[in-house]
Amino acid sequence: MNPITSKRSHRALTILSQMILLLWTAAVLYPLIWTGLGALKDNKQFMLEKPWALPKLPLLWSNFTDVWNRYHFNDFFMNSVVVTAISTFLAIVLSATTAYILARFAFKGSQVMYYVYLSAMMIPMILGLVPLFFLLNDLGLINNLVGLIIVYTAWALPFSVFVMVSFFKSLPRELEEAAYMDGAGYYRTFFQVMFPLARSGFITIGIMNALNTWNEYLMGTVFVNDPAKYTVPVGIAVMQAEMQFRTEWGPLFAGLLLSMIPVVVMYILFQRHIVAGVTSGAVK
Repeated sequence: MNPITSKRSHRALTILSQMILLLWTAAVLYPLIWTGLGALKDNKQFMLEKPWALPKLPLLWSNFTDVWNRYHFNDFFMNSVVVTAISTFLAIVLSATTAYILARFAFKGSQVMYYVYLSAMMIPMILGLVPLFFLLNDLGLINNLVGLIIVYTAWALPFSVFVMVSFFKSLPRELEEAAYMDGAGYYRTFFQVMFPLARSGFITIGIMNALNTWNEYLMGTVFVNDPAKYTVPVGIAVMQAEMQFRTEWGPLFAGLLLSMIPVVVMYILFQRHIVAGVTSGAVK
């Protein structure tokens, strides 16, 4: 191929890919910006003007305090923080220890156990709602954040174990052998050698599990019907229903924006680790 033609084709392909990325970025940012602008409007601006019009002065920052206090969004927010933080921590600890054993120690039934975890990923959660409801009811964990934490932790384990088994298999065995020769036991080798090396993998599954838990709606609706125990997705849905015939769009958008803040902050803080965790297996 002519070098000039090849150079032009490469340039055209580069421009096309950049345009596609710009369009994708605009498609992602538009709902966020629209939500932020909507949180600063009153109902009159929503009804009488175009939905995408800029909010008029003065900006209604009171929508945030209104939804936080009057609609008890602070309770929903704290419930989600507690449930997400504890279930994510438990999923990381349990999947880390399980995946390390399955990846490094061959014992009878290890492959069967691994495939059981894999098969659990293929079962839709909706199929287990009824038996889980009766199980939690028998244990006295309906309308209890502890019950939600247990369910969310179990829900996150199959995928977490699947990812971490592959991650541990990619780590060199020489590091473990060197630790054993220096007199370290199994626990010390895992927590002081293998766990730090797998940090990117743990952060990756932690972020993914935290996002899934934070945004989960179905199980939160089925297993909790006490308004004081609602999580953010359930609370926003109930809040809209309580508005009845007059939806207050400003506070509703403010609640949506507040629910996005932890997710965005978490991604910004751990973006480097997420990319490293996704690509580490290929690099090694």
